[in-house]
Amino acid sequence: MKKAIISGISGQDGAYLARLLVQQGYQVTGLVRGSQGEGLWRLKYLGIAEQVQLTECDLTDMSQIFRLIQEIQPDEVYHLAAQSSVSVSFSQPIATINYNTISTLNLLETIRLSHASLRFYQASSSEMFGAVQRLPIDEDTVINPQSPYAISKATGYWMTRNYREAYKLFATSGILFNHESALRQPNFVIKKIIRTALDIREGKADKLVLGNIDVRRDFGYAPAYVEAMWRIMQQDQPDDFLICSGFSSSIREIVEMVFVLLEVPLSALHTEQSLFRPAEIDENFGNPEKAKRVLNWSYSMNLEQLLRQLILDEYEVREFLKLHS
Repeated sequence: MKKAIISGISGQDGAYLARLLVQQGYQVTGLVRGSQGEGLWRLKYLGIAEQVQLTECDLTDMSQIFRLIQEIQPDEVYHLAAQSSVSVSFSQPIATINYNTISTLNLLETIRLSHASLRFYQASSSEMFGAVQRLPIDEDTVINPQSPYAISKATGYWMTRNYREAYKLFATSGILFNHESALRQPNFVIKKIIRTALDIREGKADKLVLGNIDVRRDFGYAPAYVEAMWRIMQQDQPDDFLICSGFSSSIREIVEMVFVLLEVPLSALHTEQSLFRPAEIDENFGNPEKAKRVLNWSYSMNLEQLLRQLILDEYEVREFLKLHS
């Protein structure tokens, strides 16, 4: 039986990845900051809370990581834990960069020093490309980060490449573009749009307030993207891959489509300049060709299919949380 460690198991990606690995027959250990992390409801919702082992670990403390690697002897380590909000990173730049970079470095250095024979996955982000000169983005696009979060993810990406090349570790990066689900934290934009639209429909809110709604991003469905993470780790040679849909959509288009699907008047949409980011990327979308060719991974949901699925999932999650509140 293969053994895997997932940092950030209580988050959206960690929970979906844990479910996938359990289905693949892995013994899964999830690292959490506290014994009762606030996101553990996601594991219960997915029906795997009793099938994973949770262990407290401070990823900024290398001695704790070293001890866990020695004790568990994992075959694969998926590093998903991070301060992952771009907006929060502008208000908390030091904390964001410290945690996201030190946690990655501690894991890589532990693997190097312990001579552990395992595979390492770093959760990288399309945000690290920032303002690009041409689209679509691919694995060779110049990195030009535009936020503290993006800077931290670019640093983690380069550290992972450095340890792979300098020390011959099986160290990989999945460079994921925006990927959504009903398990997202409420501050992520599509989650916020759908939640607020449902609240307006049910008479619990009267408006949706957003920042810049004309930016365009490459959006996909999170459960499909975690499968790509696993496929990256099953290759004969470690490498880095873009995981994306291959097309972009504006926030305005998403709001309009969600409002139509939920029969919410567009007059409920309001924008506020105070919610605009200090530095913004007008558009990004990626080229998933390498992932298709090497990983045999493909993504086929269009925007309407994605939003319909997210709305259905949001209803399910709401019912689950009502029953378990």
